[in-house]
Amino acid sequence: MTGKADQRELENLKILQGVALPEIRDKLDACPVRLLDAGEQLLAMGQPNRVMYMILSGRLSVHLEGGPKSEPVAFLGAGETVGEISILDASPASAHVVAAEPSRVLAVGDEVFWTLVDASHDFAVNLLVMLAKRLRRNNATVDDNIRLQREYKRNALVDALTGLYNRRWLDDTLPRMIKRCARSQQPLAVLMIDIDHFKRFNDEHGHASGDAVLAAVAHALRATLRPTDMVARYGGEELAVILPETGPRAARGVAERLRVAVRETVVKDPTGRVLPRVTISLGGAIIDEDDPSAKGVLAAADANLYLSKQNGRDRATL
Repeated sequence: MTGKADQRELENLKILQGVALPEIRDKLDACPVRLLDAGEQLLAMGQPNRVMYMILSGRLSVHLEGGPKSEPVAFLGAGETVGEISILDASPASAHVVAAEPSRVLAVGDEVFWTLVDASHDFAVNLLVMLAKRLRRNNATVDDNIRLQREYKRNALVDALTGLYNRRWLDDTLPRMIKRCARSQQPLAVLMIDIDHFKRFNDEHGHASGDAVLAAVAHALRATLRPTDMVARYGGEELAVILPETGPRAARGVAERLRVAVRETVVKDPTGRVLPRVTISLGGAIIDEDDPSAKGVLAAADANLYLSKQNGRDRATL
C-alpha cells in the first residue's frame, strides 16, 4: 500500500467519467493504492471480497476454473474496475484476477463504494452502464459458445467434404430408425453405394479430382432422394442410404434412380475441366424380421453391393 491516485489517473477511470472529482476527492484519497508485481494475485475465485479495485496503471488478467495459472479469459487495463460485483451482491469473487504486469490499483472498500453511489448520480450511472456493457459481452459470449457447440456437434456428425452425415451418425441413427419402423410395422431399406473404380480415378486424375467426384456424387444423391431419406458417407468412396417405410420394389426404384442420376452428372475438376463419366454400384437390403439389426441389414446390403461389382458395376442388386 502506498501513495494516492493522481488527478490524471482518476480522470482516466471510466467509472468516474463526468463525476465532479472535487466533491469526492477526499473519499478517494482515503482509499489505499496497491502496488502489484507481475504475477501477483489480486482476487481468488470463491474467496470473500468487499473491495472494488480501480486500475490506475498496468494490466490485470482474469482466469476461471483452471486457476490463476490457467489461460486468461480476459484482460483489464488502466481505467477499468474489478471486484464491484462482490460488493453489489455480497458474493465471493467469481474469478481469479492476477497482475499481468506491474500494476497500481485503487482499493475502494464497500463503505466508500456505497457512499460514492449515494453521493454521485454520475458515479451510479457509470456503474450501471459498465454493468450493462459487461452483461451484453457475457450474453454475446454465451451466444458464441452455443453456436460453437452446435458447430462442434455438427462437425462431429457431418463429413466436411461431402456435407453428408458420417459413419458415426449412421451407427447412431440406423438402429433407432430400425426400432421406429418395427414399432410402426413399416419396412425399411438400406442401400450401400460404391463409386466405381474410384481408386484408379484418384491415381489417374489426382486427389483433388477425386474430392470433386465425391462431392458431385453426394449432391446427386441428395437431389434425387426424398426428404425423408437419409444418406451418409460410410467410409472412403462408400456411401449408405436409409430409406424409411420402403419395401423391396420401391427400394429397387430408388436405387435405379440414384444410379441414373449419378451417371448423368457432369463432374468438373477444380480447374473446370470436365472429368470422365462417373458411375456407381449399389447393393440393397430390407430389414429382416428374423434379424432386425443394423449390422444384419448393412451386411446384407454390402453382400449385394459385392454382387453388383462382380457383375460389371454400374448396376443395382437387391
